[in-house]
Formats: sequence, structure tokens, C-alpha cells
Amino acid sequence: MSAPSVATIGILGGGQLGRMLALAAAKLGLSTRVLCPDPRSPAFEVARDHVVADYDDEAALARFAEGVDVVTYEFENVPAATAAFLAARVPVRPGLGALEVAQDRLSEKTFLNGLGIPTAPFRAVDDLAQLRLALAELGYPAVLKTRRFGYDGKGQAKIARPEDAETALAAMKGHAAILEGWVPFAREVSILTARALDGSLASFDVPENEHRDHILKFSRVPAHIRPATAEAARAIGERVATALDYVGVLAVELFVVEDETGERLVANEIAPRVHNSGHWTETACVVSQFEAHLRCVAGLPLASLARHSDVVMENLIGDEAARAPAILAEAGAALHLYGKHETRPGRKMGHVNRIRPRA
Repeated sequence: MSAPSVATIGILGGGQLGRMLALAAAKLGLSTRVLCPDPRSPAFEVARDHVVADYDDEAALARFAEGVDVVTYEFENVPAATAAFLAARVPVRPGLGALEVAQDRLSEKTFLNGLGIPTAPFRAVDDLAQLRLALAELGYPAVLKTRRFGYDGKGQAKIARPEDAETALAAMKGHAAILEGWVPFAREVSILTARALDGSLASFDVPENEHRDHILKFSRVPAHIRPATAEAARAIGERVATALDYVGVLAVELFVVEDETGERLVANEIAPRVHNSGHWTETACVVSQFEAHLRCVAGLPLASLARHSDVVMENLIGDEAARAPAILAEAGAALHLYGKHETRPGRKMGHVNRIRPRA
């Protein structure tokens, strides 16, 4: 087999996802170069080299681009100007279009609805008058979110009654917002789909996700959903990836709603990157989400994303990472710590995959 034409991959972002991408790249014989403004970024410890710079530092971006064959990213809030600057010098995968859709919740939901994928009903909100009108149309409860940024429950507020509206709008701190109607879901799942450079597609099995305090705590595979629902989730992931002309792994977060007709899916958000709910693939699949993403980005064969084991992934949040010695003593438990230098409440410090034979 000849060596791949891509030898070095640039990664924007130096957090745990960048770290895991760099580790997976090394397995494939690929080098990585990471750019991040934080000099203590976890990904720096496992990459070939790194650049400490802000994402709008064009001189640093130019130096970064000179040493790589292709650029990818670990988070969806990469500034559009950064991606465009780099794309003029080196291929950026996934492309700018995916960022533009996923960075704005209004654009994201409009895009999904345009593909025939249902979402919560939504309205753009710029002021209190618009919020009150939107609440009159969508009803209570509802969730007000910033259109841009926000993760793990940040940048959003539940509105259970009319008198909550003003406080919720103040919590947006002047940012453009979107009101989403309430979805009475039975469970949350996600689909992780890989789309290769040649347009071929493959998806991992569907994980069932449990959140605590708005942070993902567990992903369980297989999910407790019907086979037809799992196929519908795969179809959604493939439709989104194709419409975006996407290269790499993307996640679509989904609500499972149960009613008299059975199960149906409602899309929540698109994450144009590897995803926390896919960490289970490190241990339960031959090809992890990180390796699959790099295969796509580097133009390598995608191969099978089949699962060989059942698995429960648990995020270790805050001081839960202190349980590491006990976890290491567990049979069937695979521990992954992220090498973060500071432990804080609500911060993801690592995860553990607990596998068992596939049922």
C-alpha cells in the first residue's frame, strides 16, 4: 500500500477532542499540528507540534497552514473568517458551509426543515415584544436559546410561564436568540455519520444519551429504540452529510418522541465534528469516530464502522476523575483521561467505556 498523500493534519482547537484526533492520527501514521490560544491545551501533549495563537491571528494562521496538508477542527465555533483564511491556502475539511449552518441555531433549524427533517417549532427573537408573541404562538413551556455559541446547557433558559419571559431574555445578555417549542421526548439519542472524500457514507450504531445538569453523563449502545427508528436516524445523518457536501464525522442530536403512532424522531442540533456521544466507539468498534474522521479528511478508505461489543460510556466530570484507580481495577472498563491541568465543577476530565459481549 502506498503512503497517503496527506502526511500532516492541522487541527484547530486543542481540547480533548483535538487530543483524541491527534492520538488516532498517530495510529494511522499521520502527523498532527494543533493551533489553540491556550498554552496548556491537552492536545499539545500528543501532537507533533503546535502553535499558540488566537484564531484571528492571520500571521500565525499562515505559519500554521504552511506545515500541514489539510485542516480540520474539533469545535464548531471556529470563526468563519479563520476557516476562510485557511481554505485559501490549504483544504479545510469539513468545509465552511457546515460551520455556517451549525453556528447559528436559526440557520440550523431552517436547514433541517428544508431537508424535511422535523425539529421543534421555533421563532427568531430579538426583543421582549417578539418573545411574548413567539410564546403566544408556541405555548408553554418553551426554551429560549442564544442563536450562536452555547453548549452543555449554557446560553439557554426554560420559560415555564409568562412571568419568566423577561428574566429569560435578560439571561441572553443581548445576544440574538431563538425560542424553541417544548418537545415531550421519551429519550435522547444521536447519530454519528462519516462521509468520505469520495462521497461514500457510513454511520455508527445509535447511542442513547443521558444528561445531568445539561451535560452528557452516559451514552449507552445499543439504544432502546426500534430498528426502524435506528434506520430513520441513519437516514437523517446521511441526508444532512450529503446536503452539506460534508467530509468527516458529524453528529445529529435527536429526540425520540413516543405517541400513538409509535416512535418518531425530532432533530435537536447538528455538531459538525466528532462528538462526545461517540466516545464509546474507541472501545466498542474496530474503527473509532476519531479514526473515521481522519480517514475521511485524509482521503483514506472509510471501511466498516461496525460495533463488536455493547458498551456504556460514562463522562467523568469535575472531581469524578479521582475515581481513576478504582476504574482501572474494573474488568471490562477502558479509562481515558484528557490530561487537563485544572479540575473544575462541570468540566469533562475524562471518560470510561464499559464493554460487554454484544447481545
